[in-house]
Amino acid sequence: MGDEVSRLTVLGSCGAWPEPGRACAGFLLAHKGFRVVLDLGYGAASRLFTHCRDRLPDAVVVTHEHPDHCADVSALGRAWHYTVQVATPSSRLPLHCTPGTTRRLEAMEPRPHPATLFDVRDLAEPAEIGPFRMTPYALPHHQPNFGVRLTAPGLTVAYTGDTGPSPRLAELGRDADLFICDATLRTPPPRGEPRYLMTAAEAGHWAAEAGARRLLLTHFWPGTDRTAAADEARAEFGGEVLVAEEDLVLEL
Repeated sequence: MGDEVSRLTVLGSCGAWPEPGRACAGFLLAHKGFRVVLDLGYGAASRLFTHCRDRLPDAVVVTHEHPDHCADVSALGRAWHYTVQVATPSSRLPLHCTPGTTRRLEAMEPRPHPATLFDVRDLAEPAEIGPFRMTPYALPHHQPNFGVRLTAPGLTVAYTGDTGPSPRLAELGRDADLFICDATLRTPPPRGEPRYLMTAAEAGHWAAEAGARRLLLTHFWPGTDRTAAADEARAEFGGEVLVAEEDLVLEL
């Protein structure tokens, strides 16, 4: 991967479990030679390693502890341990996440312990991640979930993780060059029920409210008609609507 172009690579686009040939949530954001992973769910690690053959990423952000967003962080930890730490035993990979995420990683692989592999940082706190300023936004979901807004001079990428509709989405995606949005549901649940996930139409609505430049729909429930989902989002959002597909590379 060349360092001169800013890119977002889709590692996985499914929610819940991966469809055949696909993977669950995962993105690789590269800017000015720095690489940060946004989520790494079931099946996403193999695609990460395909796109990072020369070296592993520089940081990881996990929006919440559900395994379709964090299970393959364990695979990345093993790769880090047996490659990077062989040469530099004290090196740890920065991991911005919720406390529940580290507990899940520990349950999967207590030795080596995640604390020896990762420099764990609280996702609830704003942080500098390489060239980016990362601002978290607490959003409604079944588990504590933080959307993240990553800004650098001339570039803003926003990512919801999993979320129900919320006015905070307009803040998260405000004027973003790319707004990566949950589009899990094919139809909204009955009125009055708690909302923890969104439809593609709702993703389009909030991208329009945010004034984002481009919308990338993701976290599709297995079996979703993705073309129809994109059409529903376009009915709400006048900017460019993209559909996450594994190994899709977007120049930013």
